[in-house]
Parts: sequence; C-alpha cells; structure tokens
Amino acid sequence: MQIILTATAQSAPLLLKLISSDSPPEHPVFSGKAGEIWWAGTGELWLGTGSKPDAPALRKLVRKLFHSRKSAWPEAISIEVSGLHEAELESVVNGVITGGYDLQLYKTNPVAISPLFGANGRLFLVTGEKKTQRLSEIITKASATAEVQLRIMDLMNAPGNKKTPGTLAKWALESGDSYGYSVKVFDQTELQHYGFSALLAVNQGSTEDAAMIVMDYHPEKSRKTVALVGKGVTFDTGGISIKPGNNMHLMKSDMGGAAAVLGTIELAARLRLPVRVVGIIPATENCVDGASTKPGDVIDSYSGKTIEVIDTDAEGRLILADGLSYAVREFKPDLLIDLATLTGSVIQTLGYHAAGLFTQNDALAAALENAGAATGERIWRLPLWNDYNDEIQSDIADVKNFHGKPLAGAIVAAKFLEVFTDEHPAWAHLDIAGMAFGDTDLVPGRAGTAFGIRLLRQFLENLD
Repeated sequence: MQIILTATAQSAPLLLKLISSDSPPEHPVFSGKAGEIWWAGTGELWLGTGSKPDAPALRKLVRKLFHSRKSAWPEAISIEVSGLHEAELESVVNGVITGGYDLQLYKTNPVAISPLFGANGRLFLVTGEKKTQRLSEIITKASATAEVQLRIMDLMNAPGNKKTPGTLAKWALESGDSYGYSVKVFDQTELQHYGFSALLAVNQGSTEDAAMIVMDYHPEKSRKTVALVGKGVTFDTGGISIKPGNNMHLMKSDMGGAAAVLGTIELAARLRLPVRVVGIIPATENCVDGASTKPGDVIDSYSGKTIEVIDTDAEGRLILADGLSYAVREFKPDLLIDLATLTGSVIQTLGYHAAGLFTQNDALAAALENAGAATGERIWRLPLWNDYNDEIQSDIADVKNFHGKPLAGAIVAAKFLEVFTDEHPAWAHLDIAGMAFGDTDLVPGRAGTAFGIRLLRQFLENLD
C-alpha cells in the first residue's frame, strides 16, 4: 500500500471522514457514536468515533471498519486527517493497514481481498495543508510498525508443523540480513558446549532441535543497551505433565514472547532507533517422549544453579532461566525485560485486557506502564515481594520450578525467573499469556495479536 499526503480529497473515489459524537453534523440518524457508519453521499463515508476517543480506541475502530470490508474497498481511498494529532494519525494508518490482515495462510483457494492492501493500493491522507517532514515521519513509523505486526501475526498463527525452533531462527537470520543487524543461532552442539542445560532439558522429548537465537541491533550512537528475552516454545504439549486435549491445538501460540522480541528487534532496526537492543530467544518444542524430562528430575542451567522440575508444563520459565542468565552475563544490559506466555494464573487475575508486569524497579515499571497506556497495550503491575520466595524452595536442588498450589501462580513464576537475573537492578517480566493470542476482530476464532511490539517500540522511543 502506498500512503500519500495530500491537501485535498480529489485523488480517490471514496473519502472517509471520522466524526466525533461531540460535534456531529446535523443529521436525522447519524450521531457519531463509536463504530457507527453512514454513507453520507456519493463517494463519502462517515465513521463515528464517539466522544473524545484516545488513539488506541481510534485505531481499533478504523481497523475493525477496514477489516469488515477488506474484500470490498476500492484500490484507492482518501481519509480526512486534518484535525488529528500525531498519535491519532499514526493510529489511523496502523488501523487501515492491519485491517487488511488475511489469515488464509494455507488455503488452496483463498478468497481475494481488496487491492487496496496490495502493492498498488493507494491511501491518500487529506491533511488540509502542505506535506511536512514531521507528517512523513509519522507515516513511515506507522506503516513500518503495522507491517511488522502483520508478519508477526502470520508467525504466531502458523501451526506447529510449519513453525519449529528452526523456523524462528530462519526468520531472525533473514530479518537481520534485510535490516542490518547481527544474528547468531546456537545449534544443539553449541547449546551443550556452552551449558544451556535447562533449555536442552525441555527439548529432550522433541525430534526438533532446540536453538538459542541471539539478535543484536547495535547502532553507532546508542544511548543504552536493552536486552529482551522471549519465550520461544513453538508447540507445548505440557510434556509428561501433559495438558488436556480440548485446546491443545492453540499451544502453537506459546512463542508469543519470542514473537514480540523478533518483531521489536526488526522494527527498531527499520526505524533506526538510537538504542542498542539485544534479543535473546530460547526456542524449543515441549513434547512427550521416552526421553522427556520427568517430574521430580533435577536439571542444570546456564547460570550454574540446579532446578527441581516439579511440573514439566512449567517449561517456559526453565528456558527463560537460561536466556536471562545469558543476556545478563554476556551483554551486561542497562535494562532487562522478558516476555512470555507464561501462566494461566495471570489470565485468571487480569483476564484478556492486560498483561502482568513484575519488577522491583519503580522507574522501569512507570516507563513500561506509560508506554502501555499510550499504545493501548496495557500492563498491570503485580507484587514481587520476597514473601513468595518460600514457594520456590527445593529440598534437593537450588530452586524448584513450580509450587503446586492453585494460587499466586504468575507471581511465583516471576520469583523463579528473578533467581536467574543475577539481581539485575532494572529487570522486568511481562506475562502476556492473556494478550498474545486471543479473540480479535481480525479472525473468527482466536489468533495472534502481535502484542508487545507497539508497547516496546514506545518504551524504547521514550528512553532518555
């Protein structure tokens, strides 16, 4: 899709106007309430935005409209944006592009969608004024972000037989080649050599090799180094502690943290953000086999600490343990953030409206919360008190991976991860289990959302 700034609405056969309910036109039916649609006349469509919508709400309204008609839009349309501030303008562009998301990944006879969303599509943004450099920068940022989100949605929605640890590694290598950042992939032999024992323990039941994917976007003038660690379980059966079968097919989504890290690194490189961003992704399947790690086993880890495995379905924290230790010791980052579809407990706590945030650092918490509020990718801080340390104490190892109780599951998982951060003063854990894969207006069932990419981009842009 080509995005073109223009002063007038004479370049396309259809003009979309965004109408607030605070100042609707005089009309017997149309009131401007959120989501209301009205064909106002030949070539003009009104979309109600409600009263004083924020940028995230506007993005959702535009995305829903464009997706609902994704097969019917003309090749070129105009949108009146003259009254929008910068965040609202970015939201409109993002909503249009992501509204064209097409999930038909493996259909042999896919339904055609509008050419608007193809290479020859044209989106005219009617500014009412001359084109400015700042507006062009906003458009570039919005379109790049949306394009990365679409790529990550495809990756999230791919099934387990089409998406292995090697697939994630290939994605990272190709992205690094395209956008100019370095990528190193540790294979099975190297994982053993360097002692990524917790990752290998989870991988024991799989015929697919594990991988530790290390991405490094390092601009010449970088203010800080931020390390992002993402859980990359490409399919999760639960291992010997096997999951119920009802929704196991959705466990192709257990690499939502890895997806967020892959997307954020690529986007940072595309936008040339002045921050060094290191991405660490421990990637594996968690399968059932005679060689699988058993409940009660004691395993080693990259950190040197031993772990008693109480539940093999608490595997995400095991591979993150190796990823966090490696990130801290190898890169010594100023800020350390991990993202993972880690626990059902966080969904019981927050539902499907926010991710859980865990950190001992108040300034880091505030920065992440502000980024979440600005983007609509909301997070909510939960306690990380030392009172919970007893829940991960093991009789025979340094720590155990699960407390076996139907309470405080997300908190106890975070306390486990904290052990492997070497007491890093600026570490945060984001449990995105309820946000990375769920009900959206883009797909009839549950699907990948690309949660975390816009949040982390905003966070990185806001760094001093």
